[in-house]
Amino acid sequence: MKKLIVILGPTGVGKTDLSIEIANYLQCPIISSDSRQIYKGLIIGTDAPTEKQLQRAKHYFVGMLSIEDYFSASQFEDEAIALLSDLHKRHDAVVMSGGSMMYIDAVCKGIDYLPTIDKTLRQQLMDLYHKEGIDPIRMQLKMRDPVFYDQVDLKNPKRVIHALEVCIMTGKPYSSFRTDSIKQRPFEIVRIGLTRPREQLYARINARVDQMIERGLVEEARSFYPHKHLNSLNTVGYKELFMHFDGDCTLEFAIDKIKQHSRNYARKQLSWFNRSDDIHWIDLSDETLDAKEEILSRIS
Repeated sequence: MKKLIVILGPTGVGKTDLSIEIANYLQCPIISSDSRQIYKGLIIGTDAPTEKQLQRAKHYFVGMLSIEDYFSASQFEDEAIALLSDLHKRHDAVVMSGGSMMYIDAVCKGIDYLPTIDKTLRQQLMDLYHKEGIDPIRMQLKMRDPVFYDQVDLKNPKRVIHALEVCIMTGKPYSSFRTDSIKQRPFEIVRIGLTRPREQLYARINARVDQMIERGLVEEARSFYPHKHLNSLNTVGYKELFMHFDGDCTLEFAIDKIKQHSRNYARKQLSWFNRSDDIHWIDLSDETLDAKEEILSRIS
């Protein structure tokens, strides 16, 4: 049976280079499961693969969309599964690498069917969000779907707005569409998780942010500042610098917040992944371990 090798883990753990090594050994391409690297131009802030890394292995879903394009985990599921159907005609295995939890689950488990949202409704809710903030949208969701309101991350505007979109479009609670059933795929899925001790991971994240600043993250973020309202830019590394450009904080404070929010995100990723019992974990801090060989032994 054909295979999908999923290499996942928290931000900053070291997924990119190791994924390329595995892809080169298997002579196959890589599907990126990063919900921000998919946008053009968000290079430094998302730590997207460099030109040199892209030359080492063919990557899909990197830099393919405009920052103005709407793209969901459901769309990623449809497009990634269609792509895998084609790639598996030429490759016995394909590597998928990234840390976006919903994107990974979309391919590995599937997403419940949800209706297509009317563009006018989406724009109306986005206009409301930009004008009055997330609170009135939260209140509407609470009235229409108290069950999902108690489950959703209320600090995540994208999730809250999308749930309300579905409620309004269908007249039914968003939670009524969630079955959490796992879809069967016509290929074997092997999930490899990369981890490090928390102190080491946090130190790597802090150092990576410093490197991003040196590479020109401030200038990259400034070039996108006129578009700061877009959902694609509502992400760690950009939103903190936008606060600095707004005059709300110093650059030093913004950089410290990028580090803090990146560490928080890594903790959230680990918590999400640890709910699954089918992930083979590899501790990259073990210097006696050949990580590449360990992964290959798990997928053979």
